Amino acid sequence: MPSDRNRILVESIKRLLRRGATSHLGKIVNKTHAADLSVVFRSLSLTEQRKLFTMISDVEQKGVLFSELDEDTFQDLIEGMKIEDIVRILESMPADDVADIIGRLPEDISKTILDKMKTAESEEVEGLLRYDDETAGGIMVPDFIALKEDNTARAAIESLQKEHSDVEMPFYLYVVDEYGKLVGVSSLRQLVVVPPDTPLKDFMATDVFSVQTDMDQEEVAKIVARYDILAVPVVDGTNRLVGIVTVDDVIDIIRKEATEDILRMAGAGEEFVETKSILKSTRIRLPWLFASCIGGILAFFIIGKFESSLLKFTYLAAFIPVIMGMGGNIGTQSSTIVVRGLATGRLHARDLWSVVLKELTIGVILGLVYGLLIGSVAQFRYSTLALAISVALAVVSSMSIAALVGSLVPMGFARVNIDPAVATGPFVTTAIDIISVLFYFVIATTLLGI
Repeated sequence: MPSDRNRILVESIKRLLRRGATSHLGKIVNKTHAADLSVVFRSLSLTEQRKLFTMISDVEQKGVLFSELDEDTFQDLIEGMKIEDIVRILESMPADDVADIIGRLPEDISKTILDKMKTAESEEVEGLLRYDDETAGGIMVPDFIALKEDNTARAAIESLQKEHSDVEMPFYLYVVDEYGKLVGVSSLRQLVVVPPDTPLKDFMATDVFSVQTDMDQEEVAKIVARYDILAVPVVDGTNRLVGIVTVDDVIDIIRKEATEDILRMAGAGEEFVETKSILKSTRIRLPWLFASCIGGILAFFIIGKFESSLLKFTYLAAFIPVIMGMGGNIGTQSSTIVVRGLATGRLHARDLWSVVLKELTIGVILGLVYGLLIGSVAQFRYSTLALAISVALAVVSSMSIAALVGSLVPMGFARVNIDPAVATGPFVTTAIDIISVLFYFVIATTLLGI
């Protein structure tokens, strides 16, 4: 398994570093893929990282490693490196990756690097930096294959061999008119099976899936995934072809967006902080837990208001955890299902009421099942019918309302263009806890005649 292989690799490199076995280390480092080396770097000190980095002989491998490292590790690694060495590595990388890296650097350093890069390459990077980082324009590759529609298949193949041999994504040949506007696309297979003298316009596909430069990267990823294509062309406001977004970038986007959603849903911010300092991790997570803190204080006041009921029937307290827990669990389930459905495009904000009604129905059914079960336990333990009915009704109410809140809040957020992931975690669970406690004591005090 890849995880086992990486673990063995990390342990081997650490052992060789301790022994000072430079020659063996050099062989391993230069035979290991840069993506695997980036995993190793997370377990090493800065001194060890720099030592390993200097052993990499292939400048392109150094470039891949640059793009794989997290932001903090990358910043620490290049600190103290000569600008000329950084530029040499960046010039071996695709322009979109270079733009991502330069976007992380302080403005003075990024300007110095761009000034020292070759004019053509720096212009490509500066062109990408004009777009927002999380849009199609910001992640696109400005290096693509585009030919005029009157070119023949033979001329297209010759162009591929002579002028486009180093293009990152050669699987699609895009067809443009005399103004550079996208009019069609051909796959390599189509190109080689037609007679050589056939013009591109005679066999190209005219129904081309394209995206605008300002489209959000998550929407771009959904289009690539939905239509199972290896790249999607990016056009400007006049439909002029300006770049392509490749499937490898889409995979990174999906992973990044999924990670952000999971972290938000857990109430841990939106940054992946496993490699960050304790202080920074604490600062990021602190505000997200504030909602839980406020909710706990409110629940405390609600329980305090029914203190006399608790003093008279102390066994009421025994069922608070299970009622809050059942409500919190189904609320988290509903919100997770809805948030993920919205993220993958399986659900839409316009489906608000159908989704909410479905989750509410499920909540009621589950509430009845578990209300009957927990109510039976209360009757068996305390032989008090009023208590058993109170607990059963409280469970039904808690789980029904939890399912309602868990689905309604993220769907409502989506309707007003707010990321629905922020609705889960502390926000939904805290609201459910407060409502569950309130309903439980209101029902119990009413039925028990307190």
